[in-house]
Amino acid sequence: MKLAIAILLSVAASAVATNSDAQKPVRPAEPVPVAPASPVNTPVVPVPSPATSPDRTPLPTPDAPAPSATPAESPTPGEEPAKPKMTEREMIDILSETQVEQAITSLRSNFLDSNKTADKELRRATLEGMILRLSPGAALAHEDDLNVAVQPGKFLAEIIDDRIGYLRPGAIDAESLTQIDAALSNFTEKSLKALILDLRDVAASSDFEKAADFARRFCEKGKLLFSVQKPSAKQERIFTSNMDPAFTGVLVVLTDDDTSGAAEVLAATLRLNANAMIVGTRTSGEAVEFQDTALGDGKILRVAVAQVVLPSSGAIYPDGVTPDIVAGLDAEEQAEIFKLSTEKGVSQFVFEPERPRMNEAALVANTNPEIDAEVFENRTAPPGLKDVVLQRAVDLVTAIRFYGDRAK
Repeated sequence: MKLAIAILLSVAASAVATNSDAQKPVRPAEPVPVAPASPVNTPVVPVPSPATSPDRTPLPTPDAPAPSATPAESPTPGEEPAKPKMTEREMIDILSETQVEQAITSLRSNFLDSNKTADKELRRATLEGMILRLSPGAALAHEDDLNVAVQPGKFLAEIIDDRIGYLRPGAIDAESLTQIDAALSNFTEKSLKALILDLRDVAASSDFEKAADFARRFCEKGKLLFSVQKPSAKQERIFTSNMDPAFTGVLVVLTDDDTSGAAEVLAATLRLNANAMIVGTRTSGEAVEFQDTALGDGKILRVAVAQVVLPSSGAIYPDGVTPDIVAGLDAEEQAEIFKLSTEKGVSQFVFEPERPRMNEAALVANTNPEIDAEVFENRTAPPGLKDVVLQRAVDLVTAIRFYGDRAK
């Protein structure tokens, strides 16, 4: 009996304490500014307290401020971001004439070896500096190096995925042009609506007449293609399209940093006059005609004496042609792809080969082609060797054709 009375007293005491705590005033939360309320009476919805809503994060109170992340350091007022360091060329370019003369005088007077600042050395330094600054429009080389015959790449024509024509001319010359005409005729017979012109493996050339002949196969008759200009305005050759184009579909051109001279002129002209898209890397910027001066002992000074100028975008030299979509390959990897594709085509470097599947013949032969290692023996492209530039071009053609069909 005493134990029962003690338990009842304990329960009663707990109930009183709980009731007392419930009657204590609750410290109100800090007021939150709100927009002026509408005069319409809105019923107040009670917000459950943290004790009754264990899943909700409690609001902070004045006695218990909410924890916050360490604030990021704010920049010092008025502080400007660091400017990129200027190159030596950029610093020299902004010197005034007085500063240039002062710098040369200081070098000649104060440099520790006066023999290296004598007039003879200054002339050599002047020649070296001019060639470096004018590159690729100037070069000093031995005649043996300049007379080495440039080996053109091999011509390749192919149909990718039964819907895209692919042309790799290898050179901008008469022979390649004849092969281009035959391939374009074949593509037309097969009703191909897209073409990829690969100028990454084209031998360097300054035959701009042939570049115009190539461009005429794709540009509308009567279009001004480009001009070759010398310092004298009277010495200007203008190239126009004088024939109907052999191909008028979607055109994508591939370039790299070795695409130079006639090839880069062709790429720029097709973008301007045939709505071509260029995929790859910036071209070399050597769209010029050279004049060679023999200096004796086999030394040749090669100097640009004329440059190609486009009707609306100006000269290609010295900056080259910037692609619309940038994509590139390692030089060794690209050379390997070109070598293998000449033998067995480029499609293998664009699409993964279809994996063999289990079939009735395999069941009868008690083999599984899905896991049999022998099924990969005939794979032509080495694993992982892909022409990402060509892949981007194929993707671009697919997208253009897709949205073009939807717009009809």
